[in-house]
Amino acid sequence: MIRALSTAATGMNAQQVKLDVTAHNIANASNAGFKKSRVEFEDLIYQNFHRPGSPTDQMHQRPAGLQVGLGTKVVATHTLHAQGDLAQTGNPLDVAIEGRGYFVVQLPNGDQAYTRTGSFKLDQEGRIVGNQGYALATQINVPPEATHISIGVDGTVSAAVEGSAEEVQVGQIELATFTNPDGLLSLGHNLFGETAASGQPFFGMPGENGVGILSQGMLELSNVKVVEEMVDLISGQRAYEVNTRVIRAADEMLQQTVNMR
Repeated sequence: MIRALSTAATGMNAQQVKLDVTAHNIANASNAGFKKSRVEFEDLIYQNFHRPGSPTDQMHQRPAGLQVGLGTKVVATHTLHAQGDLAQTGNPLDVAIEGRGYFVVQLPNGDQAYTRTGSFKLDQEGRIVGNQGYALATQINVPPEATHISIGVDGTVSAAVEGSAEEVQVGQIELATFTNPDGLLSLGHNLFGETAASGQPFFGMPGENGVGILSQGMLELSNVKVVEEMVDLISGQRAYEVNTRVIRAADEMLQQTVNMR
């Protein structure tokens, strides 16, 4: 009975983590560029009373063993980097990536971070920056007298200046890709960091080497599907409830053993 208690407890702990991740996904359902996470489990070590193939006598072997599992554990939270739906905003500094690339931004400590959120603004120096004020890694400075900004599918940034009939190119947005995007480290603020598991970034211009193209005046929405998260929420709640019933049943059986005379 003690084994059943501890085994069910591992199930409750695992489902609690699943609930936490599901809650995080739902909370970010309206967060542009957010990528949902999925919890992955694996079973724990088994207690082997009889191993499969162990001899029963000198001539025979067991066709099946006697193994009792000791529960489950959470081994990973898998970030799903699938493309989210695109929404038209009309804001010239809203840019969506159609493809698998990431915008590259410069952090205050000098490191680079990567994001799918293309909700950009201009800072006091005319640099294109994200919501946290981090500028794009490629130096792009829009002149203060610019009346209009154009961002092409290839990342070319041009500005129309009052009194000039032609737009002036002021820079080009560069994108990054990774061999294993699942290995990126979530930094918060819709930012990801490079790790040994993700591999080093490959940089390229939009439209080249499969990094994707850019769409001005569009935003990539979160790839969270609320209906799917609600289904996961219900299934996790039911699994948690069943584990509590296992603990209750084991407790009742222990109580009956204690009351034996």
